[in-house]
Amino acid sequence: MRQMKENRPDPAPSRVSYRLNRLWLTPMFRTFIRVVMPICLILALVVVWASDIERVRRVGDKLAEVRASIEARPEFMVKLMAIDGATPDLATSIRDVTPLNFPISSFDLDLEYLKSQVELLDAVKRADVRIKSGGVLQIDVVERVPAVVWRSPDGLVLLDAQGHLVSSLEARIARADLPLIVGAGAGDHVPEALALLSRATPIRERIQGIIRLSETRWDIVLDDNQRLMLPEVNPLDALDRVLALDEAQDLFGRDITHIDMRNGARPTLRMSEIASDELKAMQAIQRNAALAAQKAASRQGN
Repeated sequence: MRQMKENRPDPAPSRVSYRLNRLWLTPMFRTFIRVVMPICLILALVVVWASDIERVRRVGDKLAEVRASIEARPEFMVKLMAIDGATPDLATSIRDVTPLNFPISSFDLDLEYLKSQVELLDAVKRADVRIKSGGVLQIDVVERVPAVVWRSPDGLVLLDAQGHLVSSLEARIARADLPLIVGAGAGDHVPEALALLSRATPIRERIQGIIRLSETRWDIVLDDNQRLMLPEVNPLDALDRVLALDEAQDLFGRDITHIDMRNGARPTLRMSEIASDELKAMQAIQRNAALAAQKAASRQGN
């Protein structure tokens, strides 16, 4: 009986088992076994596999073939370009700056680059480029609308209401419907020029153009060789004063060549040479009449 008790195994864990169990309960050890060790094994396998350059090249070629076969599928091919919102001339310019050989894979198209190239054109205000179903490269543009003709130092150009260049112009008569602005720096002040034209509605049909002088102020040129000289500051207020005078006294209907409003406290009118000569003649007649009256009065006194 005593011999059977001595052969029974000890139920207590061994010292090694106890230490391994305690080590497994350590969070850092468990993280190493579950995460770090598998990663190290995978990296080792990748390094061993990549050490064979020929094997890597074959896999790369195979992946390239798979990608090329996917990109060349008919559903990913772009067959033509459609342009909406542009005039025929602008559409031609857009095709010139986006030279594409159709059909072309949609994976080979950089839509943001194409959009930036289209928006570089002066006549384009905004562009939207996308690929539509059916293999169509759709380009929608918002074209700048010409508002004025500017006779710049480099020739005639069309500008929109914000002063952005739209295109060059061969002859003024080609856009006789648009107002003309002249002078260096006039293109930088298109909104101000349009505001003057809008305010000058009563005399709009007589306006031949607006001249920017010294890059600081405007002159409004009318038919019959009349010119309205506006100040640098508050030109709209000065224009309103002149229009009020014209409505009350028919100022522009008189024989006047220049209306100088540069000094608001002292407006100046300049008459034509004929009117000036007539005024001088009338003044001479008045002086002669006054002298004759004085002589007659002196004779009667004697």
